[in-house]
Amino acid sequence: MMEAVEKWAADDFRSINGQLEWIIHKALVDAKRSKKDTENG
Repeated sequence: MMEAVEKWAADDFRSINGQLEWIIHKALVDAKRSKKDTENG
């Protein structure tokens, strides 16, 4: 799983930590559990 996240992060020019943060943020927005339900973080 981590190898897939590492490749995804590299493809998006993000650090692994930045990618995980983006994934979590998107999941929260998609589940309508984010304080600000926007796609722009």
